[in-house]
Amino acid sequence: MSRTRQQNVTAAQWSSNGGALGAADLTVPGASNFGDNVFSVAVQKARLPKHIFKALQESLAAGEPLDASLADSVAQAMREWAMEKGATHYTHWFQPLTNLTAEKHDGFFEPVGDGTALAEFSGKELIQGEPDASSFPSGGIRATFEARGYTAWDPTSPAFILENPNGALLCIPTAFVSWTGEALDAKIPLLRSMDALSNEAIKALKLLGDETATRVFTTVGPEQEYFLVDEQYYFERPDLYTTGRSLFGAKPPKGQELDEHYFGSIPERVLSYMLEVEEELSKLGVPIKTRHNEVAPGQYELAPLFENSNISSDHQQLTMQILQNVARRYGMVCLLHEKPFAGLNGSGKHNNWSMGTDTKVNLLNPGDTPEANAQFLFFASAVIKAVNKHQALLRASVANIGQDHRLGANEAPPAIISIFLGAELQTAFEKIATGKGTVPKKSFLGLGTNMLPQLPKDGGDRNRTSPFAFTGNRFEFRAVGSSMSLGFVNTVLNTITAEAISELSGQLAKELKASKGDVFAAVSAVVKTVWEEDGHIVFDGDGYSEAWHKEAEKRGLLNLPTTPDALPWIVNKQTVDTFKKFKVLSKRELESRYEVFVEQYSSKANIEAETAASMARTMILPAALRHAELLDDGGDSPAIEKLKEELDGLITELVEAIFALEKANDHDGPDGGVKHAAYMRDVVLAAANDVRVAADKLEKVVADDLWPIPKYSEMLFIK
Repeated sequence: MSRTRQQNVTAAQWSSNGGALGAADLTVPGASNFGDNVFSVAVQKARLPKHIFKALQESLAAGEPLDASLADSVAQAMREWAMEKGATHYTHWFQPLTNLTAEKHDGFFEPVGDGTALAEFSGKELIQGEPDASSFPSGGIRATFEARGYTAWDPTSPAFILENPNGALLCIPTAFVSWTGEALDAKIPLLRSMDALSNEAIKALKLLGDETATRVFTTVGPEQEYFLVDEQYYFERPDLYTTGRSLFGAKPPKGQELDEHYFGSIPERVLSYMLEVEEELSKLGVPIKTRHNEVAPGQYELAPLFENSNISSDHQQLTMQILQNVARRYGMVCLLHEKPFAGLNGSGKHNNWSMGTDTKVNLLNPGDTPEANAQFLFFASAVIKAVNKHQALLRASVANIGQDHRLGANEAPPAIISIFLGAELQTAFEKIATGKGTVPKKSFLGLGTNMLPQLPKDGGDRNRTSPFAFTGNRFEFRAVGSSMSLGFVNTVLNTITAEAISELSGQLAKELKASKGDVFAAVSAVVKTVWEEDGHIVFDGDGYSEAWHKEAEKRGLLNLPTTPDALPWIVNKQTVDTFKKFKVLSKRELESRYEVFVEQYSSKANIEAETAASMARTMILPAALRHAELLDDGGDSPAIEKLKEELDGLITELVEAIFALEKANDHDGPDGGVKHAAYMRDVVLAAANDVRVAADKLEKVVADDLWPIPKYSEMLFIK
């Protein structure tokens, strides 16, 4: 048996790891472990003095600053709870501009001078930490020699325990700020944007007659897609463990064309893994609701219930971490790259976004008669206006090097931002704007047999090609990448919607005067204006088609296919003015993010190029030369000579491509910034692709036992 075949057999020989979770009787009170490792409201109520607990909850409910005098009591209760869970250390857990999380661990125990130690944790330590800020991406806000930065406790996101086989760690969600006060993370702008939207939405609600709501929250439910590969294959591929995606790989005989993987029966090994992931996330209070096979072989998805945007963002970071950690316990590796395998569907993270009041009203719930629901029509109009005005910024918010392989292909939303409303809502808007049309009535689907029930028919179909689709009582921003943090994306959504609500509230106030207080007449006038000015962003057809590209251009919609095309919109004057007006990000803070994102794109492109050149030179080319020796030993028959000629041409093609790639990547191109990013895209990555094309041709002719890296046909199907 060849070396390759032995590896495949080894990878396929999985059995239960002996760490069975067991099947608890979940009908027994207290049997569920949900939130066991969270310093939740219930835990706080049980452990804090009544007056401290009441003051804390009142501050959080009102979105007001926390009284520092409460901090010592909270810190003591939090420490005692964490130590009971086995924690010896705590960390201020924060989200720098890397799409990852960061942590510096400090011990609870401090020596007291007599050879013993006491556990201490003060309110001051809870509220503020001081990590080194110089080595995190800052986009010029912090120089290398300027090291001071601060973390600040976010009391709206509960602390939690991360378990380790050798102990436990108390994690305190925090914000990360520079010594001069600029935001260096994803959380501070998100919290600011939530405040901005809430303030404007409350003003609008008062105009609409709602005097009871005091705060509006944005909620998010992200659907996370990911791939699983056997760790043996992963560690045999430098491209996977260095860049997160396969830089080489010929198309296998079987891919996803049979449509047999989507929603298929979940393999035992994968289901065991999923169950443990959900167990871990449940203890952390992450409300996972759904799991299933995705379209591509080896691809899967899980999705939680909706939570407030900042908590959902924190939980999403935890979800990615747990997905990766638990996979190793099952001899697998979880890939979160947007496009780990060429020719197969990539992975996204659908950002289901909505708005709701503290009185439990979903502002994007159309109800049974959306055409008569003034509140819904107003807030939906604000979203339409926001997306149309800031379509380029929304595209920029989901831009990264992995996304460039995915967005616009026939698997993911196009790089042209548009909104899908569905037939019922689109007709409702058109009827109000034009006075014409009839909104479809609710109906049922008869399935042709009495054995099956009639199904209520939704007012509109779903459109998987739309990047921004209305899906019942929320908008689904489908263009978010699988590896991305939710922080910046939702900061943008909240801020641009706050701006649109503010503008429409001004118009609504004028229309209310003109209509002598007739709310529906005033809202109808607002809807009519929005539809006339911004309705061209609404599209219900095939977003993948070339015809749509032409139609979108006629409508004045932007097509920004790659990251270097999109990122400049982060510092466009329109963006700067909006974020400054609502005090979400200053011009300097926006510029820092732009510079960080551009640098990350170029750096990752360079890493991919160097990895491709190295693998091609030191792994693939030697394999091809060994195969040439094999052919030389085969004699000089016409058939062998034909094979030699074919192989010689392919080797020449590979060698020339390697030299071209190395030359392109050694050349600096334009100095820095987005011009350099464009050079990496147009020259360096194009040269790397030429190396791939040559190598993939060789994969199809070189002897299987000589090929140095696992193939797609192995990685995708052996579980």
